[in-house]
Amino acid sequence: MLERLELEAFLTLAEELHFGRTAARLHVTTSRISQTIRKLERRVGAQLFVRNSRSVTLTAVGARLRDDLLPAYEQIGLGLAQAIATGQGVRIKGVVRVGWSAPWCGNLVVRAAALLQARHPDCEVEFREIQLCDPFGGMRAGTIDLQMTEFPVDEPDITTGRLVFAEPRSLMVPAGHPFARRESVSLEDLADTVLVTLDDADVPRYWMDRHFPRRTPSGRPIPRGPAVKYWSEVLVLVASGVGVSTVVTRGEHFYARPGMVFVPFHDASTVDYGLMWPTASRNPLLRPFLDIIDELAPPV
Repeated sequence: MLERLELEAFLTLAEELHFGRTAARLHVTTSRISQTIRKLERRVGAQLFVRNSRSVTLTAVGARLRDDLLPAYEQIGLGLAQAIATGQGVRIKGVVRVGWSAPWCGNLVVRAAALLQARHPDCEVEFREIQLCDPFGGMRAGTIDLQMTEFPVDEPDITTGRLVFAEPRSLMVPAGHPFARRESVSLEDLADTVLVTLDDADVPRYWMDRHFPRRTPSGRPIPRGPAVKYWSEVLVLVASGVGVSTVVTRGEHFYARPGMVFVPFHDASTVDYGLMWPTASRNPLLRPFLDIIDELAPPV
């Protein structure tokens, strides 16, 4: 039988692929997570994760163990949540439409939705992907009740909640680019390459300046490449050698492809993801969903 910490540490690390974030979510030290995973690997008799200085990945044995354990673990959690909701006699009905722009935000939203529906069986959760080229359009059109996307947000009709993720930043470069051989890059280096950006027709200037700046910190202009609407287009253009683009460091686990290298910045601010919703919203499921995010989200 697995001990509780072994089970939670393994499944959380399999999701986060980062020892620090796993420790934060479980409220233990990073060394405790490392010791627990090593102990579990000795019991299994095989390596479950491959670790190096830049990444953590599941082995084939680890992936199989995750797939075998996760459904049962989630069912236990949902059963407990249902019992708590029944015991408290709380019933809320309705639909909440929740969006996200990055996979790690989506993972957290889906976990929160499962817990919300376990506690409130009469509610429904609908999911939406938020496109970076129109970060606030869904909320203003009334098709999104709550979203977890990139900060900053300074809009009079949108309320912001807590910061959920503060992610280190990297630069995606073509494999043949001179930067691909570096251990790290600087924001000043952006003046010496071509930056693939987003179409900013529906994006506030302050948001673009944070994520796709026009000048380096010293004031040097940054050459602009194509401006596209969708993140998938950015990935194709970078891998094809058209230019470079900024990304969160953990994006390598989700977006890596042949012809592309991820190089960390050593002087860039984090990419921050947080909660936001229309200020005028009266959806009764908004507060319960926010409370569950508070329960599940790691400390920042």
